[in-house]
Amino acid sequence: MNDLVRFAFALIIWPGMLGAAGLGLLYLWIARKLTARLQGRKGPPFYQPFFDVVKLLGKRTVVPGGANRGFFYALPVVAVAATALGLMIIPVPGNPASSFAGDVVLLLFLLEVPVFCDVLAGYVTQSIYGQVSAMREGVLMLGYNVPFLAAVVAMAQHAGGFSLAELCSAPRGVVGVFAAIAFLLAIPARLKSNPFSIPNAEQEIVAGAHIEYNGAPLALFELSHALEVVLLIDLFMVLFVPSVGDPAADALIYVAGSVALVCAVTAIAAMTARMTVVRAFRFYWVWGGMAAAASIAAAVVN
Repeated sequence: MNDLVRFAFALIIWPGMLGAAGLGLLYLWIARKLTARLQGRKGPPFYQPFFDVVKLLGKRTVVPGGANRGFFYALPVVAVAATALGLMIIPVPGNPASSFAGDVVLLLFLLEVPVFCDVLAGYVTQSIYGQVSAMREGVLMLGYNVPFLAAVVAMAQHAGGFSLAELCSAPRGVVGVFAAIAFLLAIPARLKSNPFSIPNAEQEIVAGAHIEYNGAPLALFELSHALEVVLLIDLFMVLFVPSVGDPAADALIYVAGSVALVCAVTAIAAMTARMTVVRAFRFYWVWGGMAAAASIAAAVVN
């Protein structure tokens, strides 16, 4: 199998578009089902997230008046494409694509593209609710990226390179512990989950940045979110869960760890109330900053 075929398989099949889409929608169902159970409700059937996306794809798209049609249609496409490309280079079990020098930097860039697409989506539709959501997302991004980027940089410093293959093979130790804590602090905010569901607070701004989106563009944004869930979980598993060397065991650890992480984030969301923007920003610059400083210091010392 030549390089082109391997990268095409990784982009389209696994861990890219098709495989991650199914897995991400399944994770979202697990989150919805667990939340319902914790709240004493039955919850949706497992196929509900899949039906929601298919139903949206079949609906007619209405572009709001005054919106730039090009940006309106392009933003969800760019968000999905960037996330799929990020998934392609993650060395999870079964990924045939090979790592290359600097792929960590590329991955960090691709992770931020869907966030910027959400911010732009809030402004391009000229909805006041969307603009409030975009502003909140922009402010929150300045907070949660402190521990998130520090965790990845600390692991890269510890591994001695910015290749995902080097990060996978590097010993974890105390650096991995501090970096994992910093990374985990950022996950709820990146997934817009309580107590950091500030950009899409339904009780305040209805539907956030996507309030004016409908039909296929909204389906693509939903798909982008599902892919982003898988991408963040994949990155955590690659950085902080060492391989045992057996493909079957690695695959089992990957599935068990991914489901456990989804359940943990969901449980935290169900047990907490939404923070204000100021409190969330302060949380990340204080506690997230401390975790970031600890992980960087440990990487430099070791």
